[in-house]
Amino acid sequence: MPFRRLRRRLRGTAAWLLVAVVAGGLAFTVTKNSTGPHGGSGPIGSSDPAGAARRADPGRTPGGWQDWNRWLRGAADFVNPVVDGLWGPERMAGAAEGERSFDGSEMPRGVSDPEPDAVDARPVARPYGESAPTAGRLFFDTPKGPAACSGTVVRDPAHPGRSNLVWTAGHCVHSGKDGGWLRNIVFAPGFDKSAAGGRGSAAPLGIWWADWAQTSQQWIDHGTSNAGAGAAFDFAVLHVRQAAGATRSLEETVGAAADVAFDAELSGSRGLVDIVGYPAGRPFDGSALFHCADRPGSFSVAADQPDMYRMGCTMTEGSSGGGWLVRRGDGALVLVSNTSLGSRPAAWLAGPHLGADARRVLTEVSRRFAGS
Repeated sequence: MPFRRLRRRLRGTAAWLLVAVVAGGLAFTVTKNSTGPHGGSGPIGSSDPAGAARRADPGRTPGGWQDWNRWLRGAADFVNPVVDGLWGPERMAGAAEGERSFDGSEMPRGVSDPEPDAVDARPVARPYGESAPTAGRLFFDTPKGPAACSGTVVRDPAHPGRSNLVWTAGHCVHSGKDGGWLRNIVFAPGFDKSAAGGRGSAAPLGIWWADWAQTSQQWIDHGTSNAGAGAAFDFAVLHVRQAAGATRSLEETVGAAADVAFDAELSGSRGLVDIVGYPAGRPFDGSALFHCADRPGSFSVAADQPDMYRMGCTMTEGSSGGGWLVRRGDGALVLVSNTSLGSRPAAWLAGPHLGADARRVLTEVSRRFAGS
């Protein structure tokens, strides 16, 4: 029998968008009665050559973040030229750390199921290719420096068995109503810093550059670092490609891709959902993959937005965009949501209901590359 849905009003809950940021500490993070600022000026990192910066942002000075609020904002504006050698080990390691700052704001109110008990995040068993083959780490540049999220390889309807699509959170690719598209977005499937301790690489399956990103128009129009604005539409799909000359797709390289289940009803379900991601806020450092398993409840941040899902989990910033996964009877992985918000102190995570708008995003990206 489904759980009885006890509902209460959300009051003053501490919540934040889960993204780890360094080089000045741009806060995409919200804590109780607070919100982090978007925008601002500053370099995108000393590892970005001046010529590459100019190619990525024609006509502007290297770094060029002074016009962030007007830079590549619209849904059709995304560009992400490859900068060879940009994401080396040191720069990736830098995206796993950093301080966070906060400004004053008030959390929105909504009606939700009772807050879940905290579930301790546990390390995913290695090798990740067997335990969590679809998981990977997302790296990108913000106005204040390099940052990291999590992502999931998902099936492409136009290319069965040969997908190059990655599911993540909208705020991991676009900063919402007060900003625009983030830069130098790459996906590192199977990221594992421990592998670099020997002669291996922390990105054993390569660095895959995003040649297209798409999020919901609701996130672009309304998304902010305030946990209530646009959070119910905080999802995105990337199309990625490996180095020139590569012949295998992302799905073939990692050996799997998750189906996306739209309109899944998770609240009150008896089944467990597994959240997978790369938390980077303390006590984590983004170097390894973690997971939590729990039964989702309903979570509402605003009366005029669709309900989200919420589960107990102690993962922190950096786990944003990570997949909420279940397994079908045949063992296939199915993505039912992605991490968007989390509590402070870390006790729960929340993710959007993937409805018609999410289906539209995946379909449009798939069709865009159907002939490739």
